[in-house]
Amino acid sequence: MPDNRLNQVQAAVNRIIKGKENVVEKVLAAIIGGGHILMEDIPGVGKTTLATTFARVLSLDYRRVQFTPDVLPSDLLGFSMYHSQKGEFEFQEGAVFCNLLLADEINRTSPKTQSALLEVMEERQVSIEGTTRRLPDPFIVIATQNPAGSSGTQLLPESQLDRFLVRLSMGYPGHEDAVALLKGEVWKQLADVSPILSLEELQDLQKKTEEIFVHDSLYEYMVSLVERTRNNPLFAQGASPRAAIALLRMSRAMAMIDGRDFITAHDVQSVLVDVLGHRVRLSARALAEGTLVEAAIDKLHETVRSPKIN
Repeated sequence: MPDNRLNQVQAAVNRIIKGKENVVEKVLAAIIGGGHILMEDIPGVGKTTLATTFARVLSLDYRRVQFTPDVLPSDLLGFSMYHSQKGEFEFQEGAVFCNLLLADEINRTSPKTQSALLEVMEERQVSIEGTTRRLPDPFIVIATQNPAGSSGTQLLPESQLDRFLVRLSMGYPGHEDAVALLKGEVWKQLADVSPILSLEELQDLQKKTEEIFVHDSLYEYMVSLVERTRNNPLFAQGASPRAAIALLRMSRAMAMIDGRDFITAHDVQSVLVDVLGHRVRLSARALAEGTLVEAAIDKLHETVRSPKIN
């Protein structure tokens, strides 16, 4: 049976973020899978509201940084300041010392500031002046990114893209949802959002997700799907081994949300585009033919046999 608390979390977020049930489910899966989320969309479609709502229902200490060209690494990581009364330096925590960091428009800031996130996203720690400081547990980054080519943006390097468990897109709201937004109904409901899971309950769910059973044939299936991106004429660059790990974590999380203690091939297939989309690069042939990355990844299903488990 599905965990009723996870159903309640989805229902609470869906009351605010209307018509985006699939995105809400994938964000929740990434959170209980312990990974970071990249949201790629034009400004103004509700990405910040999505992050704020999840922070409230999951009892997460939440901070938001608007990434502009003048944001410095020290704004994120922290710095030491001399305390004249004590006669010593004191460390001032940066924005990353929280449970949920919203890195808004991450591709508008400098590469130096972008790279400052690499250690904290992967290691969940900050190393400054010879001292390593652990971040709160859990620590999750939801980064928003304007589409490539937008004014004042620059592409994220592959090394940073690979740190994100999934890349998602909300898209425009439906007509009725847009009308409700104009009427102010969303903002009234957001003010009434209350915690559903405590921090300890979320940590417990994350541990249980790691214990979801995976049949050997599904390990083979996931690795085969990732390997197929490396010898496929549609891709100039295939996915890294980290992609297979991300595929496993998201598949387990989808099974947990569905109330199962084992994953299926459908769990893997349902998150394949979200996990691989930002980790591969289309070939010149695919680009010339107008092939979208989503379509190219979908074609992997035709070349890798799905396991049948009795």
